[in-house]
Amino acid sequence: MHDTRTRWDANGTLEVLTFNLQEETFALEAILVREILDLLPETVVPGAAPLVGSVVNFRGKIIPIADLRLAFGLPAAEATVDSRIVVIEIDAEGEAIQLGIRTDKVHEVATLHQGDSEEPPAVGMRWRRDYVRELVRTPEGVIVLPDLSAIFRSFIGGGESAAATLPSTVH
Repeated sequence: MHDTRTRWDANGTLEVLTFNLQEETFALEAILVREILDLLPETVVPGAAPLVGSVVNFRGKIIPIADLRLAFGLPAAEATVDSRIVVIEIDAEGEAIQLGIRTDKVHEVATLHQGDSEEPPAVGMRWRRDYVRELVRTPEGVIVLPDLSAIFRSFIGGGESAAATLPSTVH
């Protein structure tokens, strides 16, 4: 997962799952998504970094839960009837790791077009530029493609990030 480039297909398209954090729309590559869950009871892990500060038990498996709001400087929010956990599988130095991402609302699988995308601007962004791979314009607004590798760098190996580390109970 150290290659942070967006993997557009030969036609310049990318299948993504779109979701909201507050009023902002984000997208994850559909190929990463394993499950979309209703909220489950979370267990806070003492001493864990707030970004990945809790875990859930899903089908007998402990899955760390990430709150991307914290990476993007958005205020914490209470869960709503639309809140979901998107379980993704990422590569952590050759090992597949499942991670849940708490969302405010999951929308749909959509097709994005490379011609509508651009790198985040060097100035004028309210978020850390290295946490955003690309911005994609759509008729409904801009979709943010987060750079999960940068956000979770210390957890997947390769240096420091605001994510700190995953709870030791899930290594």
